[in-house]
Amino acid sequence: MSVVLGLVVGALTVQLLRVGARGMFSSPVLQKENSRGHVLPTSGGILIVLAVLVIEAGRAGLGALGVGESSDLTIERSEVLFAAFGFGLLGLIDDLLGDATSRGFTGHVRALFRGEITTGFLKLFGGAAVAVVLVATPGFATGRRILVDAVLIALAANLGNLLDRAPGRTLKAALIAYVPLAVLLGDGVVGIAIAPAMGAAFGLMSDDLKERLMLGDAGANVVGAVLGLGVVLGRGEVTRITALVVLVVANVAAELVSFSSVIDRVRPLRWLDRLGQLPERRSPDGSDSDGSQPDRS
Repeated sequence: MSVVLGLVVGALTVQLLRVGARGMFSSPVLQKENSRGHVLPTSGGILIVLAVLVIEAGRAGLGALGVGESSDLTIERSEVLFAAFGFGLLGLIDDLLGDATSRGFTGHVRALFRGEITTGFLKLFGGAAVAVVLVATPGFATGRRILVDAVLIALAANLGNLLDRAPGRTLKAALIAYVPLAVLLGDGVVGIAIAPAMGAAFGLMSDDLKERLMLGDAGANVVGAVLGLGVVLGRGEVTRITALVVLVVANVAAELVSFSSVIDRVRPLRWLDRLGQLPERRSPDGSDSDGSQPDRS
């Protein structure tokens, strides 16, 4: 029940912030063209970060007044808050300052050898640094586990970004991953800690699908990182290693093939991907445009 409440509070909070931030998202600096050729605000996922902050501040304030179980900020909730801010900031930098000249991991590394640090490189390796800080909490992890869990969180965040190539795609994938994770975590401290962040993310599903805003890297990275953190904090070694292997395969595959092309070729995936999206624009010749774009990070 606490998890459901966290999801609902997260969804309601992000929608309240969405209404209050209408002026902010009308700023020209946030207007970007999406994969379907529509110009709309990017970095909508920053609302997820703000929602988590507001909820944690509210929980602390109410707790101090004797409402709720405790005003203490647990380690798990602190980690979710730090993950949201860390990955959200790196994603926001890439949304606002990044360009498409260097794509994928290899593209960013080649740029580095040319003496150029791209925003994509900053996001990838900055994300790895954030992940190391998350799992290096005193008494929490040592040795091999720090490496495994940090890579898991960083790759989960990057996969969220890689999937964000069509309206609603990242959030649909996140929902598919979150449901079994939520069942496994139950009403434990980890399940309760990540629920508001995931509720806030799913609260933006309609805006994302209807192209009123884009999650941007500021949101996609956060969603992936929080899911990865949930696995790290709440599951045993077998589950964590399994998740790491899946994430490694998915991230390597993204360097070799376009997820958008694969999805378009597989009918069930194509149906799920387009579920809830606005009708596609027609090209001048009358044919439907699939609106996809190359996958990149």
